Amino acid sequence: MEPKKAVRAGRSGVFNAQAFLDSVGITRNIVQYGRAAAVFTQGEPAGHVMYIQSGGVKLSVLSKAGKEAVVAMLGPGDFFGEGCLAGQAVRMGSATAITPSAIMNIPKDRMVRLLHKQPQMSDRFISHMLTRNIRIEEDLVDQLFNSSEQRLARTLLLLARYGKQDKPIRMVPQISQETLAEMVGTTRSRVNFFLNKFKKLGFIDYDGERPIKINKSLLSVVLHD
Repeated sequence: MEPKKAVRAGRSGVFNAQAFLDSVGITRNIVQYGRAAAVFTQGEPAGHVMYIQSGGVKLSVLSKAGKEAVVAMLGPGDFFGEGCLAGQAVRMGSATAITPSAIMNIPKDRMVRLLHKQPQMSDRFISHMLTRNIRIEEDLVDQLFNSSEQRLARTLLLLARYGKQDKPIRMVPQISQETLAEMVGTTRSRVNFFLNKFKKLGFIDYDGERPIKINKSLLSVVLHD
């Protein structure tokens, strides 16, 4: 049974998707995933929309030749697996936890009812989809016109969710150089070279083992022409 009253916005005036999902009991469907655990795999039946409560998820696609392409890296507050709402019977890609993650599973039928009956939830979801589409367009432009060094810097800033927090220094979830190379579209050796270069310039704090600490000065690499 859906709530009769919509959940109020938070202090910032923005609809709180987490609070809303709590109010309709969906948080009882939370699944915990360890680092590198598969949330779902390409080709399996699609019947749920997922919402990241904490942690992070990598979305990827595997070609017939066996080559993997990273499509997106998502974090807390992001939805994924929404293809089932558009009639996709099976998953078109795979989702893997990149850090220990808590993820809500929202059955397709339940999600459809929420979107139809709760305007604020619908607005939040549409905003998510539009933001995702804009990100895909930006990624395409990035691949076409920017150097691999700029693409790596932008990827690190996005992973650190730059612009979504107030602190000037942010942490990137622990991620392998191989995965970064797949996201950037370059080799692992080039990623290693640029990470060490960024470290020497003071743009990042990196030792190869712990999560990467990002300094906002890394923006200068992205903005440099």
